Amino acid sequence: MKKYLLIALAASMAGLNSCNDDFMEKLPVESQTPASAFKTYENFKTYSWSFYSVFTSSSILRRAAGKQGYASAPAYLSDVFAGYLTRKGTSAYNPYAFQTVTNSATGNGWDFTEIRNVNIMLEHINDSEMTDSEKEHWRSVGYFFRAYSYMELIARFGDVPWVDKVLSDTETEIAYGPRIDRKTVADNVLDDLLYAEQYINANGDGANTVNKATVQALISRFALFEGSWRKYHNLGDYDKYFNEAIRSSEELMKSYPTINANYGEELTSNLAKMEGIILFKEYDTDALGHTTSTVERSSTHNIEMPQYMVDMYLCEDGKSISNSSLYEWGNTDKSMYSTFRNRDKRLLLTVTPPYEVTDINSSSDWIYNSNEASKEFIDIVGAATKEESSSMHKGLPLKNHAGLVLKNIPNISTNSTKPFCVSRGGYYVYKYYNLWDNQLENKNTFDVPLFKMNEVLLNYAEAKYEAGIFSQNVADATINKLRERANVASMQVSEINESFDEKRDPEVDPVLWEIRRERIVELMGEGFGFYDVRRWKKADWFVNKHQYGMWIQKSKIGNGKLVNVDTKLPDTSLSEGHIYLFDDPVSSGKGWLDKYYLYQVPTNEIALNPALAPNNPGW
Repeated sequence: MKKYLLIALAASMAGLNSCNDDFMEKLPVESQTPASAFKTYENFKTYSWSFYSVFTSSSILRRAAGKQGYASAPAYLSDVFAGYLTRKGTSAYNPYAFQTVTNSATGNGWDFTEIRNVNIMLEHINDSEMTDSEKEHWRSVGYFFRAYSYMELIARFGDVPWVDKVLSDTETEIAYGPRIDRKTVADNVLDDLLYAEQYINANGDGANTVNKATVQALISRFALFEGSWRKYHNLGDYDKYFNEAIRSSEELMKSYPTINANYGEELTSNLAKMEGIILFKEYDTDALGHTTSTVERSSTHNIEMPQYMVDMYLCEDGKSISNSSLYEWGNTDKSMYSTFRNRDKRLLLTVTPPYEVTDINSSSDWIYNSNEASKEFIDIVGAATKEESSSMHKGLPLKNHAGLVLKNIPNISTNSTKPFCVSRGGYYVYKYYNLWDNQLENKNTFDVPLFKMNEVLLNYAEAKYEAGIFSQNVADATINKLRERANVASMQVSEINESFDEKRDPEVDPVLWEIRRERIVELMGEGFGFYDVRRWKKADWFVNKHQYGMWIQKSKIGNGKLVNVDTKLPDTSLSEGHIYLFDDPVSSGKGWLDKYYLYQVPTNEIALNPALAPNNPGW
């Protein structure tokens, strides 16, 4: 797939694409018209490469990590908005928690560019020289990419215009018409995807191209999203969507019976031969690199995890920290070591666990301090080699992109002499960190998954619950396959009751809470959070949480503050406690607003087309 960028550029130069974002714009008049360019199978194949850029589009929140500017991976942003993660800066509070989301005159994801480009191709299929089966294939490819863009538009705005053709000068009723009910648009999207599933070439157009499995993966994702949105936002007519999520997921589970054995490795590896990967964005040193891991090995990365989300991870016995005898924090001591000990290994591979090294000897072995615990998590995660190049997915101690060693975690910003891999609250997120990749600027080459079986298994489990048919067999086929890689005991559905987790949302059924917990943990940092908390209509529960950091002695954080978790205020009298990050949004008179469930339609768009009014509720 790395070649599509170069081909897309050539297509644009040939006049096949337009740079105008307005979905109402007509066909451009060029020396070479689209009608003369769309003749053969290869014509359509060349044109379609540009569609793949939608996976890194800034108009889509759940976009792939990669080269999006020298800053933290955009894949984290959705989980920041959801309240799962936070950013390091003292003023980098969640805009949805503190009501700082501003009105939008333009942009805001109101973007029909990709839809228009797809419609241009679809309009010329029947007039081409292709066979009927070839026409069906390219119609299916077009439907897939149009559906992908429309899924985002529905998720953001709800009601949107439905445009399934290139508009002529006389079609003003569509061009300047109203938004269409989201249920109608969603049903159109599902119909397109079901057509694509039936008629697309099973193997696509070669390795790592959109094929039947990719279409099924999008059906699984979209159907779960739309079904749960309709259910929890009281729109009705959701059963067919849960059934489609189940059906499409089952088909994929037959085609992809195994997943990669190493959790998180699919985010830091070359993916061409990895089990459980359906479609991925490919990077290559010569054609296209990115900076994701380089940033996480620098002072630029600013993503960390608040304490309450660290607490979401289960212990190795499959129980919550409220009920597990394995959870040591507060019993033996209140150190970071006791927080991470005996926990779901996915926590250790998402948030850097504690360690301390003093030096490295002539045999390239790390020298630890006298505290035996200082190497405990290095042994679990793996010891980094002295050499910069390594085949390891993860390795401790951390190193910056120049190979300098960070001798201890936690590495608190107000008390550290090290300029890289710094956190303010103690829990440094390093989901895309790896040691093997070329760490020069713009030269990371590990691939990024776009669709993978980890998500499909979770979609299946949740849809089964929503359809009223979740069982131990379903748990074994989905959640317990994921837990096996994380050294967590299997979910035993019969053991989950009201007292299983004292900290859960009491309005959510205990079994559903555990299914959702598994999704949060497994897909942490991969761009799903803000979509999930909104479709569950539970954004207030997550976003309104008081964000604070780890427990620590005041003497170790310099000018940093500690917070009294009962009063939710900074407390200068404390000699130890949790690190203050931000005020509690609810106590501050702020917090999630229901209008945030849907985005604002940009005001300039309504000015151009008054039929788009009224705006979404509250805007």
